[in-house]
Amino acid sequence: SLINHLDGIPQISYASTAPELSDNTRYDFFSRVVPPDSYQAQAMMDIVTAMGWNYVSTLASEGNYGESGVEAFVQISRETGGVCIAQSLKIPREPKPGEFDKIIIRLLETSNARAVIMFANEDDIRRILDAAKHNNQTGHFLWVGSDSWGSKISPVIGQERVAEGAVTILPKRASVDAFDRYFRSRSLSNNRRNVWFAEFWEENFGCKLGMHGKRPGSPKKCTGLEKVGRDSSYEQEGKVQFVMDAVYAMAHALHRMHRELCYGYPGLCPKMANIDGKELLSHIRAVNFNGSAGTPVVFNENGDAPGRYDIFQYQSTNRSTREYKVIGTWTNKLHLNVEAMQWRAGDPSLPASVCSVPCRMGERKKIVKGVPCCWHCERCEGYHFQASEFSCELCPYEQRPDANRTGCQNIPIIKLEWHSPWAVIPVFISMLGIIATTFVIVTFVRYNETPIVRASGREMSYVLLTGIFLCYAITFLMIAAPDVGVCSFRRIFLGLGMCFSYAALLTKTNRIHRIFEQGKKSVSAPRFISPASQLVITFSLISVQLLGVFVWFAVDPPHTFVDYGEQRTQDPAAARGVLKCDISDLSLICSLGYSILLMVTCTVYAIKTRGVPETFNEAKPIGFTMYTTCIIWLAFIPIFFGTAQSAERMYIQTTTLTISLSLSASVSLGMLYMPKVYVIIFHPEQNIPKRKRSFKAIVTAATMSGKLQKGGDRPNGEVKTELCESMETNSE
Repeated sequence: SLINHLDGIPQISYASTAPELSDNTRYDFFSRVVPPDSYQAQAMMDIVTAMGWNYVSTLASEGNYGESGVEAFVQISRETGGVCIAQSLKIPREPKPGEFDKIIIRLLETSNARAVIMFANEDDIRRILDAAKHNNQTGHFLWVGSDSWGSKISPVIGQERVAEGAVTILPKRASVDAFDRYFRSRSLSNNRRNVWFAEFWEENFGCKLGMHGKRPGSPKKCTGLEKVGRDSSYEQEGKVQFVMDAVYAMAHALHRMHRELCYGYPGLCPKMANIDGKELLSHIRAVNFNGSAGTPVVFNENGDAPGRYDIFQYQSTNRSTREYKVIGTWTNKLHLNVEAMQWRAGDPSLPASVCSVPCRMGERKKIVKGVPCCWHCERCEGYHFQASEFSCELCPYEQRPDANRTGCQNIPIIKLEWHSPWAVIPVFISMLGIIATTFVIVTFVRYNETPIVRASGREMSYVLLTGIFLCYAITFLMIAAPDVGVCSFRRIFLGLGMCFSYAALLTKTNRIHRIFEQGKKSVSAPRFISPASQLVITFSLISVQLLGVFVWFAVDPPHTFVDYGEQRTQDPAAARGVLKCDISDLSLICSLGYSILLMVTCTVYAIKTRGVPETFNEAKPIGFTMYTTCIIWLAFIPIFFGTAQSAERMYIQTTTLTISLSLSASVSLGMLYMPKVYVIIFHPEQNIPKRKRSFKAIVTAATMSGKLQKGGDRPNGEVKTELCESMETNSE
């Protein structure tokens, strides 16, 4: 009579799990003691995530259960991200022949999606497993089944191998011992109120009850003395717990309502005779008691019971049989014992169901459009490093990627080392040159007053030898590790040695040219040919070089820098920064340019004085020296600038420059001074003074000797000595 007066009839279900029943706007009077499939879908998503699977397919039986379950799973995957659906397939209600084979073939189109999420009925599960077996896909698919599969034996009978490893889910339940005792005690005599019990009896014991039994043709007649569990197999139905909880939930709600409205009144009081269904619903939603399994029975605002699931896996046992084993639970959170899981025999590793394997270090992901779980791996090339999972960025200019390309590291800084072959050869040549120059200087100082030394122009010789010494010594500055001091000395001495040498040679050749030009016109000596005048002219020329260097110091103070562009190779591992002085190629040319100008001018005068007799005042040796020097520097220019793009630029250019300077110095030393040293040491009899004659007589004699046959009978250096001694006398 109470129900007839309710405007809305509250319902409590013990088996309905459809997610849409949680919609309070449509099913506001509906409650259930089993969790909705949306919880089940969340639990299955948590299992997939725990397995590390991010690319799965779904399979649903056509109908509310299968389609709603898959829809809930897909919706959760969209909301949480991280799991992509490769395919969502549906099994028709009335499948055609070969339909299940087609489903297996379609699933294999995305073979990387090995995990298959199944919301299907028992018969569909069995036929899908059978199709997988017939298509030789045993062990390929990783089945994840809903509670319709659960721990049932019927879907896997005869298909144990293909079902092995399947993970299934089932609402947490317990067997109610009191119900077992009660049901086993039921008989035809004490259970007449159940109108279906007689039919159950015939079915359970395989017998027939009298003439009106439900099993026609059965050979055995029921005695009525059969006993449930003794004469037949018996296993408690899995939903017994939930049926009892649903009944008790309604009873608790009515009891609360009666206590509130009819306290102390037996039976229905007037207040409960005509009530609104919403009031009863509020009492139903407020119940909280321990159910038949000892777990709390409660409802949320949508009338849903808490999600409590057992996680099973179909595994092989030691007896070569297979059974379902509990491997975890889910109660709003997954608790999974991964170590208890088993896959195919002999393969302990966790199987994969991913679209793309993780990229290696130093590779970025290029996502496939529309499928965030699928990507191509692209290596960060060149000087790029992996800045994030999806991007590569360029390292700062002074850095290069590390070995894993996950960050940047400083590019190693190098300089020309003393033990390098590029340094050993120039240093060896320079050392020989310094020893030879020192030997010549010592010889000249020791025999300073002898005719040959005096004829060479002692003051100019020492200036020239100083320049030659500096040309050799600059090698050590060019190879030394750059710092502010070294860079300062490089600027000063790089062009100074050549400037000393060619300023002295230019003054000498100019002097010879003026002497012979003047000698043709007058008996008097030309101006500024004395040693003092020659020194003033020479140092005036040198001062121009020094002035330029000091201006350079003022405009751009010397400093060091690291050139990362010179050896910035395509392979970052080979990249090096070169520690350098701030002397650019242009600055180098400007520094040597003045010396080269002196060299060219000196060469011009050497050409003009080529007609002077070879025995007279070094004109010919100076000419040969300048010609050879020009050839050396003409060879230097293409080598120096032609290697500007080479990775070995620093080594080649430094070695070329130092060797060119040393060779220039060696030519001057060898052609101008070695013959004199040879005479001084090995032929001292030729190093004797001669009688003095006038300037005009000496010049005339020298001029005439050039017109006669070469050689004459005068000792080497006689005319030179006379002229130099005459000049020294005139200067005095």
